[in-house]
Amino acid sequence: MADFNDKGTAECVNPLPECPHKEFCGGCIYQGVPYEEQALAKGEEVLKLMHSKGADLSKLKEPFKSEDIFRAPQIYHYRNKMEYTFGDLEKGGEMTLGMHQKKRFMSIVTVDSCQLVHEDFNIILRAVLDFCIAKGYPKYNAKNHIGLMRNLIIRWGQRTGELLVNVVTSSQMEFDEEAFAAALKNVQEKLNNTIIGILHTINDRLADAVYPDKVKVLEGRDYYNEEICGLKFKVSAFSFFQTNIPAVERLYMNALSLLRPEDGSEDETGYSGKTVFDLFCGTGTISQILALKAKKVVGIEIVEDAVESAKANATLNGLENCEFIAGDVFEAIDRTTEKPNVIVVDPPRMGILPKALDKIAAYGTKEILYISCNPKTLAENIVYLQEYYGYRARVLQAYDNFPFSKHTECVCLLRK
Repeated sequence: MADFNDKGTAECVNPLPECPHKEFCGGCIYQGVPYEEQALAKGEEVLKLMHSKGADLSKLKEPFKSEDIFRAPQIYHYRNKMEYTFGDLEKGGEMTLGMHQKKRFMSIVTVDSCQLVHEDFNIILRAVLDFCIAKGYPKYNAKNHIGLMRNLIIRWGQRTGELLVNVVTSSQMEFDEEAFAAALKNVQEKLNNTIIGILHTINDRLADAVYPDKVKVLEGRDYYNEEICGLKFKVSAFSFFQTNIPAVERLYMNALSLLRPEDGSEDETGYSGKTVFDLFCGTGTISQILALKAKKVVGIEIVEDAVESAKANATLNGLENCEFIAGDVFEAIDRTTEKPNVIVVDPPRMGILPKALDKIAAYGTKEILYISCNPKTLAENIVYLQEYYGYRARVLQAYDNFPFSKHTECVCLLRK
């Protein structure tokens, strides 16, 4: 396991050539920028957002500087999930499969040399695209809602070497499932990882998002296995799961290490034997790490499938002190009689709404550990908690878990 206190990265010495898709693909914004400059720019952006929103950083144990951002453990081949779209680069042109073009949402760029994913993703993408072109299948048109091919989703267990491949179509015409599965099995010998599941999802919703009206398992199973911090996780086809395993493992361990006892002892956590709320818990990854030492963990998540996965994974790991509740945090928090000693929140990009913050703060816990995928909404929530409830940021950390992209993760320990 990596040194979680190391802010450096192992892949800055020999950078790859600039991505061949750089001209059109909208997936990366820092192609051609030296990695150290990327990291510093993200750290500076976090600092600017905190100051512009009015977050009080005067109580930090150590001042936050842009150079303090944790660099990525690896800067290439780190993504364990990609959702590609079928389309064309020019109207009426040959079918493409990949990412939306910069500033042209209807144009799709084939990204079969992407540097953010394992090479197996690129090989599978190319094979699926060639199969669909050979079959003469039409792309699904997002404007007139006519066509067959919609999306390709690939998921990867980085610690287990398992690949889950899911093709998404409409039901407007026949899709040769047997031939598709055979084409993927023929590709297996070129891969370093193993395809353990081939799925066909039918989606007839008008929205651009993937919705599983019907899911067929063509080969294998509908989930893959992964490991984080020594725990095992079964990740189903549509469950949310962290995208960069080594990076998030470091973030989680660093974040939870901030919950120290008030006497400052270093040999124990500040949540041992206590009741912890893990709000916006997803599939319960953090919940289960907490449950290794906590008396009880209550996880709340709005996505029902994620809650079912959380329950199954807790059973898989032999953890009996986890309770998972499906529902919006604002409403579901009233469905437990437990009173938390510690609260951990890991909300979506939109942050936490004031009405939910009011309920969270009403418990009066001395500390709130806030894990954020959006520094802007984190800053806004910090300001709300400091102005109305007297919380102050005591530790602020930034993590570049997604090199070349615009995204930055943050951890903030708030204390009364």
